[in-house]
Amino acid sequence: MTAMLFSPYKVKGVTIKNRITMSPMCMYSAENEDGKVHDWHYTHYISRAVGQVGLIMLEATTVTKQGQISPKDLGIWSDDHVTGLKKLVDGIKVHGAKTAIQLGHAGRKAIYDGEIIAPSPVPFDREMKVPKEMTDISIRETIKAFKDGASRAKEAGFDIIEIHGAHGYLISQFLSPLSNKRTDSYGGTKENRFRFLQEVLEAVGEEWDGPIFVRISADEYSPEGNQMEDFVYYAKEMKKLGVQLIDCSTGGIIRTPIQVYPGYQLTHAETIKREADIDTGAVGMITSGLQAEEILQNNRADLIFVARELLRDPYWARTAAKELGEDIEPPVQYDRSW
Repeated sequence: MTAMLFSPYKVKGVTIKNRITMSPMCMYSAENEDGKVHDWHYTHYISRAVGQVGLIMLEATTVTKQGQISPKDLGIWSDDHVTGLKKLVDGIKVHGAKTAIQLGHAGRKAIYDGEIIAPSPVPFDREMKVPKEMTDISIRETIKAFKDGASRAKEAGFDIIEIHGAHGYLISQFLSPLSNKRTDSYGGTKENRFRFLQEVLEAVGEEWDGPIFVRISADEYSPEGNQMEDFVYYAKEMKKLGVQLIDCSTGGIIRTPIQVYPGYQLTHAETIKREADIDTGAVGMITSGLQAEEILQNNRADLIFVARELLRDPYWARTAAKELGEDIEPPVQYDRSW
C-alpha cells in the first residue's frame, strides 16, 4: 500500500504528485533590492523539484515595494518581475513539481526607506517605525495590488496562489485585535476585522480561477488576541469565498516566547480541518517521514509543509520514502544512485 505522503493531492484541477510542500521561506537574495528572481532562486527552488517535492511554494512575494518584509525579498509589484518568475516556474515544472506563490504585504513589519502602513498607527515594537493608519484610499490601493499580483502570477504560470495572512504581516494585522484598533467597518468585531482579507480574496478571484490557499497564524499566544473559535470562523468564511486550503502556522503578531517542539502547530491544523470542514496544511518542526505519515493517516491535515528540513536535505522526499519503505521514481540522471 502506498504511503499517504506519496499519494496525489487534487485541488481544483491541479494534481500534486505527493503531499510534500516546500514551505515558503524568505531567502533575502533579490540583488539590488529590485525584487527580481536571481541566480540563487533558480538553484534553490529547482533543486527541491529535482528532489521530488510535490509542490514548490515561493517565499513571501510582495505586492508593493512598500510592503516588503526586507529590501531583498522577491516582489510582484511590477510587470518587470514576470519574466524571471516565469523562467523559475518553467524550471520547476520540468521536474514534475507544481508551483505556488505566496502573495504578501508586511504592513507595520515592513523594512522600507519611507512611510509604512498598517490598519492602525501601532508599531510592532519599540525598534520598528510607527505606521500610518491606512485610509480608505490606501486600503483600495493595496487590495488592487493583491489583484494585480494575482494577474502577474497567472501570467508567470503558477498553479496555486497562497495569500499570506500570517506572522503579523498586513492581513494578520487586520485580523487581530492586538494590532487592529480601527473603529470603522474594518475594525472592532471579528466580522469587520475579516473584511480586508475578504476583499483581497474577492479581488484576487476576479483575476485567478485556480486554487487559492491562505496561511494564517492560528495562535496569537495572547489572551487578548484571536482565539481558536475566531480562526474557525475565519476559515469558514474563507471557504465560502472559494479558498481550498488553510495553511496553519502560528505567532508573529506580537513579540512573545513560543514553545517549539515537533508538531507544535498540528492541533491548530487538525481543529480547523475538523470544525471548519476545510483542507489544511500542517507546518512546524516536521522532520521525518513517519511523523508526516502519522499526520496524514490520522486525518489531521492534508498537505505537509516542510521548511528547514528541506534546507538541510533538498532530497528529503527520498529520505522520507526510505523511512516509509516506499520506492519513488528518481530523476533519470540519478537513476543509478537512487
